[in-house]
Amino acid sequence: MPRGPRLDIPGLIYHVMCRGIERSIIFSDDYDREQLLTRISKHAGRGSFHVYAFSLMPNHFHLLVRPLDIGLATFMRRVLTGYAIYFNRRHKRSGHLFQNRYKSIVVEEGAYLLELVRYIHLNPLRGGIISDLEALSIWPYSGYSALIGKAKYSWFEADHTLSLFGARRHDAREKLSSFMKDGLGAERCDDLVGGGLKRSLGLISDKDMHLDGTGHQAYDERILGSGDFVEAVLRNADRPAAEKKGNRSNIHGLIEAALSSYSITRPELCSGSKRSAISKARSTIIVLGVKHFGLSPIELSEALGISLSAVYSIISRSREEDASESILDVVRRKNM
Repeated sequence: MPRGPRLDIPGLIYHVMCRGIERSIIFSDDYDREQLLTRISKHAGRGSFHVYAFSLMPNHFHLLVRPLDIGLATFMRRVLTGYAIYFNRRHKRSGHLFQNRYKSIVVEEGAYLLELVRYIHLNPLRGGIISDLEALSIWPYSGYSALIGKAKYSWFEADHTLSLFGARRHDAREKLSSFMKDGLGAERCDDLVGGGLKRSLGLISDKDMHLDGTGHQAYDERILGSGDFVEAVLRNADRPAAEKKGNRSNIHGLIEAALSSYSITRPELCSGSKRSAISKARSTIIVLGVKHFGLSPIELSEALGISLSAVYSIISRSREEDASESILDVVRRKNM
């Protein structure tokens, strides 16, 4: 069955895999690797694109990313085109460097995010490039070095991942290290390559299955997640462009008004921080978006860079903050 067109929905998390054409070498030395990271930094370092994991192998690389204001296709085109031109010039070659089509899989948050962080960062060990976790912690071409505190990249989003292990950074890093050790020796994880939760592989029990109207689980090889998540992503992808444009305008207006009202920045809003002003701003945007503008949970999840479950949790509490009326007035005036 042919693979459908790439999904490119800002706010969702994507596992991206890019290989050299015919599995040829795309990094001949550390200087080449630095050149790719420089291009990632250039296009992801403005708060509009979060990188949660990366790993550079000799003939391919992995990224775990969340596009916010820039689409995944735009980001990848800029990075890959610039790197291919550099590589061909340096190594006196011509023609395509990468396979025609990089692979991207939309990822549901929760356990999948952490599993992919581990899977991607253990690639150098599984590939025999790095000998052990201690060596991996100081290897600059994997995001694990930044997560563990041995390296720092301005464009790498370490805080969000660490927050999933604990509030205190030191404790979170110890738990992360243990989590990585638990993954050593595990075989390739077929359940991390897309297709929803594959019942045929025994990866989900009947009681946890989400069934569509025909009694089958929603399935798409471009998406890794539960049936509910697959359906939500596909509904959003199939909506008319004009409707999406109108909703994007409402979301943008809500976010801008909330940022001003709560005196916070866009990167802070999407950072995962639980600081009072940031939490209140998120809640206000979500509640007003659903109640007054008919925005869907997945649209709000994408715009705010938080999980669908977090959006549903806020909706269930359904409490409008004190500043909501003034924010609502600002957005309505802009749309008049």
